[in-house]
Amino acid sequence: MPRLEEVLYSGYVAQGEAVELFERKFEGYIGGGHTLSLNSGTAALHIALILAGVKEGDEVISTALTAEPTNVAIKMVGAKIRWADVDYKTGNISVTTIEKVINAKTKAIIVVDYAGIPVDVKGIKALSEKYKIPVIEDAAHALGAKYKGKKAGNHFPFTVYSFQAIKHLTTIDGGALQILDSELYEKGKVIRWFGLDKKLTRMDNNISFQGYKYHMNNVNATIGLVQLENIESVVQSYIDNGKYFDEKLKDVNGVELIEYYQDSEPSYWLYTMKVENREGFIKMMADNGIMASELHKRNDLHSFLNDYPSELPNLDLFYSKMVHIPCGWWVTNEDREKMIDLIKKGW
Repeated sequence: MPRLEEVLYSGYVAQGEAVELFERKFEGYIGGGHTLSLNSGTAALHIALILAGVKEGDEVISTALTAEPTNVAIKMVGAKIRWADVDYKTGNISVTTIEKVINAKTKAIIVVDYAGIPVDVKGIKALSEKYKIPVIEDAAHALGAKYKGKKAGNHFPFTVYSFQAIKHLTTIDGGALQILDSELYEKGKVIRWFGLDKKLTRMDNNISFQGYKYHMNNVNATIGLVQLENIESVVQSYIDNGKYFDEKLKDVNGVELIEYYQDSEPSYWLYTMKVENREGFIKMMADNGIMASELHKRNDLHSFLNDYPSELPNLDLFYSKMVHIPCGWWVTNEDREKMIDLIKKGW
């Protein structure tokens, strides 16, 4: 494995051997598909939409409970966003409401494993097959999450990862798109680099569709390779903390726990729960040195993203109670015991 100093002083810091090695090792970690490394998770979303065939004037069904890039990427291809409601039990996009908003213009469905909680893979796959609509899984929060023992990246045609600074795995900034189909993967590599095929010389190339400068570089890839050396234990620390909170917060007054779909295993990027008097909860935790928050503004409150204003009653209720507390690798036994004690005392 190359050392960062070697890469920095090699005179070759752009896309090269370190990037290729990172892709191979990441692909091995996921256990399936083809890894297209990129400079951001947003680039991965953009390319996924292009590969899914989404064009200007089409519609993509998505959730309003996510980070904004999920839905900004839809606008990048000129498509319209059609909201589906969430499942109140999980906060993730609801299969029932996806089906209600499918129409002739629907060309893709984006699902988000929010805060590391896997979506209803079985239900969404069945819906995708029924209507022949490709699914893009936004797993930016969910590296290492599993369904039936297989990690996210093995269940849908396209799975998006973010390696931004605060994710399970970081390359400081970066992302990846896991693509199951080998031909689409090869096309993705061309889109990633201006529409140029790197297997050919510049003189032999003929750009035939729009491409972008979305590649990962050797510096970011080398940081990612270091991260991958211990990724299993890093992700497991999130999971251990998340399961601890699952157990200790059972039946606590004012707390409602998230339910998980059958055969799914969250990777707990943040620990999500529903609480009464969220404002009071956040203030109580802050007063005791713990950051708790709702994290994201629901995306349908952004005028640019709200193409089809919709009634989303489950999201209304879920969002009014939703709150996150930290459960990452840096959370010590003492930290999590303190959080449990504070929550049990009330707010």
